[in-house]
Amino acid sequence: MKVLVIGYMHSRDDKRVFRTVQALSKKYEVIYQYRTEEEETSFKENNIKYVSVRCLNKGSVLQKAVERKSFDEEICRLIKTEDYDIIYMHHFPATSPLKPFLIAKKRGKKIVYDVHEYHPQNFLNTLPSPLYDLKEFVMWRIFRKQLKLADLCIFVSEETRNDVVAKAGLNPEKTFIVPNYASLKIEPDPGRKRREIVMVGKTPRGFTHEKRLIKALIERGFSFRIIGMDSKVFSDVSHTYTSFLPYERMMEEISRGMFSLVSYSTIGKDYKNYLYALPHKFYDSIAAGTPVVVKESFVSMAKIVKELKIGVVIDPSNTEDSLRKIESACQRYEELLENIKKHQDLFIWDERKEEEFLKKIIEVVS
Repeated sequence: MKVLVIGYMHSRDDKRVFRTVQALSKKYEVIYQYRTEEEETSFKENNIKYVSVRCLNKGSVLQKAVERKSFDEEICRLIKTEDYDIIYMHHFPATSPLKPFLIAKKRGKKIVYDVHEYHPQNFLNTLPSPLYDLKEFVMWRIFRKQLKLADLCIFVSEETRNDVVAKAGLNPEKTFIVPNYASLKIEPDPGRKRREIVMVGKTPRGFTHEKRLIKALIERGFSFRIIGMDSKVFSDVSHTYTSFLPYERMMEEISRGMFSLVSYSTIGKDYKNYLYALPHKFYDSIAAGTPVVVKESFVSMAKIVKELKIGVVIDPSNTEDSLRKIESACQRYEELLENIKKHQDLFIWDERKEEEFLKKIIEVVS
């Protein structure tokens, strides 16, 4: 049995994509397509054949469009010519979003669709209105057809799955949920903690309220640390930062923070790509033994934090109330760490979760 994994624009080591490649390679032969900026020769290692497709994604809008068209054609060529039984789609070609599904279906192949984002909203999300509204209408029609053609649809959160099932008429029996689990665990240790707020990864736009809160926390004796990069967004905020770190070192840095902040402004009030998200930084923070401070409108994350009592849910636009909640959490910090310790395994990718994932894939072909 062979599986063609389409990473599309994801790099070879993308955490979510490569995890599925490694898991699938334990049962099947895997052909793994990923994006590079440099020319690479295909090679085979263990049960995985690595196939890179070059795409710089630089230059003017026109240059990017022309290159993307060529890139997408190469993706479709692989889907049309490679020998496989299952195609595992981590994304779809921007210039021909239905074509890979139709090619695979015509060839009699099984299709697994890993829906990383809420595609009707996320695809071309910077378009101005009314173009944005028209785009979303068109994308919902395309998305419904993609879901109908797929044999199994994998979602990041229960809320995203339920919303898509309701809107697209998707059969819940052909869905499965795989959050962005962490890869390792560091048990919470109060002796290692610094009075520090950490933020992991890329800094999104729209951080006005959060900056006000961070400045107020600094006045109350906290320090602020950005893990993985620095950003001009915080040029007026006292902070330290690390450059990009290997995963184990990144987790060590998170484990030393007192709280991990997951909050930023979204595109519109109903932008479900964020509201229903369960990002790596959320799972990594709990797996590293650090309570999270989560924006209340982030429905999926806020629900977990409240149910398991592993952090603080705030409205960052209300600085005083947010401060009060964080200071209250400091008073019961040991309790938060105990709750994290009790529930940490829920946030880790382990053999049991991998077996459940592979069992679901096997059901597709049986």
